[in-house]
Amino acid sequence: MALLKVLLLLLVLGVSVNSDVSLHKRIIGGNDCLVDEHLYYVRLLSRKGPTLTLCGGTLIHPEWVLTAAHCWENRLIRDDPVIYTEEGRQHDIMLLKLRRPVTDVPPALLPSCEDRLQMPPAEPEPVQLRSVGPETLLCQRMNSFMDLLCSFIVLHLFYFVILCFTFSSCGDSGSAVVFDGRIYGVIVECAENYPCQMPAKIMDVCEYKAWIKETTGIE
Repeated sequence: MALLKVLLLLLVLGVSVNSDVSLHKRIIGGNDCLVDEHLYYVRLLSRKGPTLTLCGGTLIHPEWVLTAAHCWENRLIRDDPVIYTEEGRQHDIMLLKLRRPVTDVPPALLPSCEDRLQMPPAEPEPVQLRSVGPETLLCQRMNSFMDLLCSFIVLHLFYFVILCFTFSSCGDSGSAVVFDGRIYGVIVECAENYPCQMPAKIMDVCEYKAWIKETTGIE
């Protein structure tokens, strides 16, 4: 599968494409995505000495990748990432600009926020989670629900807008949560040791849509 592979290397000037990587399966019970779907999925690799850190991301514009801000964490790249900041506080959502535009992969669509997931939803709504497997992109469909207590705690103590879902699996940080072909969430935290018990924390892309459009020029 022609996955986008973006490599963030310490002390490397810029964001480059890499094909020789070590990957780990993060979705439990997921299936290989079809070869012609979700080509906008990006994997971000950061190497510091012998340590290789893997994050997910999503191509939302020929020159821009949307991911979690903590995936950067002081790595050095040519163009500094754009991290959403409000009242001096950074939210865990980030835009990375590519050195060269991607011309052969259609970007993911931004959310239609009139159809955003309700809180709480009237009925469970199917969403899709993405993660990188040993050789291929993995997909999983699941029913989601809003954890009101988790949402309240995060909104009032950690200052970013976040949704909490209970998954039967754990994807990579920065990976996309997709509904009806549009990206509605960016995974920022998932309890890998308790993937069937602890809620995953997802940045609500609708809350950042205006910032994304202003930064990237998406209309």
